[in-house]
Amino acid sequence: MDSENEVRQLLKEILDTQREHLAEYRRVTERSLELQQRAVARQEQIGQVYRRVLTVGGGLVAILLVLLVYLLARWSRYLFGL
Repeated sequence: MDSENEVRQLLKEILDTQREHLAEYRRVTERSLELQQRAVARQEQIGQVYRRVLTVGGGLVAILLVLLVYLLARWSRYLFGL
């Protein structure tokens, strides 16, 4: 009988340990999922900022090119002696 009680106690300890491991696994998994969601949100924000910067930068480059062409056309006879 004593041996049977020891086996039951051992099985109960194993079950308790497995429950603790499962709880820890769930906690770590939830934390990992939370961090991944935050990373995805941050990447989306960075993507939006990148698109804005690219749009504004492209617009500025286009304006500067138009200004350059205008100035070259207006001052070409003075600059190139045409």
